Order: sequence, then structure tokens, then C-alpha cells
Amino acid sequence: MTEQHDGRERAMAPEDITRLFVERSNAGDAEGVAALYEEGAVMAFPPGQVTVGREAIRELWARFLADRPTFRPEPPLPTLVSGDLALTATPPSDVKGARVQVCRRQADGSWLRVLDHPELTGS
Repeated sequence: MTEQHDGRERAMAPEDITRLFVERSNAGDAEGVAALYEEGAVMAFPPGQVTVGREAIRELWARFLADRPTFRPEPPLPTLVSGDLALTATPPSDVKGARVQVCRRQADGSWLRVLDHPELTGS
């Protein structure tokens, strides 16, 4: 485990982000969830909308986590890595669609989300 300057664990592999997201969401830590995203990250959420930037993502999660939802870890699908980019995905527990993210390796070796599509549904 490697910590950031704020004392939070950094994602040292792309797959770590999903685990950290679940841990921080279940703790009601919107600031910690937002810290998993690059400053200019783009998130396709809420459904039918796009949220742009770490601060907007933090505000979105602060509102969402106020209801104290519970997240369960989902087993990751194989990660695709090309240089400093990685594509991660998990099948949701309802087995419909997938959750897909693009992550980028940072200068310190950690990974942050750049693009996040948490509710990509299948037909």
C-alpha cells in the first residue's frame, strides 16, 4: 500500500481503483472517490448525462453518497494495458451490460481514471 499526500492509498495497478472506489464509497468519502479521477476526467453519469472534472465528480458523489448506498466488489474482467493507458471493466452483479473505465498511469506510478462509464448496458 502506498499513500498519497492526503494519507489515502493510491491505486498502484489499474485494478486497484475499483476496490478503492468501493471502500471509499461505502465509507461515504466523496473526496476520496473523486481523488481516484484525474482533474479533467469525464464520467458518463448520471444516466444520460456527462459529469466533467474532479470537482464536479466530487459534488456528484457527495450527493449520491448522502443516501449511504452499499457497494459490493465486482470481479474485474481482464485489464488491457497499452503504455500508460489501461481499460478496466467489471460485469455488474445483475449481469446486464458492464462498467468500463480508462485509466492513465501518473508520473508517480499510480493510476487514475480518465474516462468512466459506470452503467454501460447491453441490449
